[in-house]
Amino acid sequence: MDCKVQSLLDSFIYEDIKTISDYPLDWEKLENKTVFITGAGGFIGYYLTCALLIRNDVYGSNIKVIALGHENIKKRFGDLLKRSDITAVVQDVCDDISCPAADFVIHGASPASAYFFENNPVGTMDANVTGACKVLEYARKSNAQSSLIISSFKIYGTLHSGKNEINEDEAGYLDCNSYKNCYAQGKRASETIACCFAKQFNMNVKIARPCYIYGPARIDDDRVWAQFIANAVRNQDILLKSNGATLRSFCYVTDTVTALLKILLDGENCTPYNIANPASDVTIRNFAKTTAEAFPEKKLKLVFENKEDEKEPEYSPLSATPEILNADRLRTLGWKPLVDLADGIKRSVKIVELQNKGKL
Repeated sequence: MDCKVQSLLDSFIYEDIKTISDYPLDWEKLENKTVFITGAGGFIGYYLTCALLIRNDVYGSNIKVIALGHENIKKRFGDLLKRSDITAVVQDVCDDISCPAADFVIHGASPASAYFFENNPVGTMDANVTGACKVLEYARKSNAQSSLIISSFKIYGTLHSGKNEINEDEAGYLDCNSYKNCYAQGKRASETIACCFAKQFNMNVKIARPCYIYGPARIDDDRVWAQFIANAVRNQDILLKSNGATLRSFCYVTDTVTALLKILLDGENCTPYNIANPASDVTIRNFAKTTAEAFPEKKLKLVFENKEDEKEPEYSPLSATPEILNADRLRTLGWKPLVDLADGIKRSVKIVELQNKGKL
């Protein structure tokens, strides 16, 4: 059986992921190396893993991937697991890791949905704190060349800096007595854990802080942008449950993965890097509006759950600093995003349609 990635994925999905494999990175550093990825069956991890396998198919990079995840990882990768360059490891990231040694380690395992923050805050915290310790201990024993902790912009908390963007050297308020901050506090702790391992064991550990990552998520994903994607897939009007005034940085999943690889390979030790596409800094309202306008053939409209939210929101100087990340530090490494918001939304909708054909 032909287990090349191209033969096992729809052509559009394949070409979307292949843009990562074609991106101008220092791929020679990964050639003939082993890359260990936690959360490999998740949103980012799947794209990252498939991109490395495509790199092998197209460029002969001979990268070995150890993909760690929960039981769903087997279904997620399917026949790709018949390949000799990928090994699936089914276990909790909070358990001891006894896999073969890896040259590069990427820790991306963490619940990223409000559902889990509300219903499993302990597990959310655990994946980021205990998980980071277990992964970095594995990296230490592997004598890995470089490890990457995928953190989050959520570590910034609530800022009132008077600016319209957030730099890596800023930090705001987080209520440490609220379970709702399990994700943000867990990510903060994981960064400190990374720096502790780097200091005590002379390890090379990189830190990435992605903004809101969007792309072809599950049709039942509860994140607000994913709900807009699902609306478009179902040919439904785009529903806003607020006035959509919140301003955020967004970055398409393929651009996020190239940024993660750039940080892993070229980033400074224990130096956090924001990941954001300045061309996709928009309000929730404008994300919804862009989704509706991206498919004129569907004749979608922007509708509001509450009538009073239809009025265009006004900015208040008393508002907290918006969740806009300044990614200048990352761009100094030579990274640049390739996918604008409208294109990313179109790609997302088409892929979700393909993945859910006959299920809607």
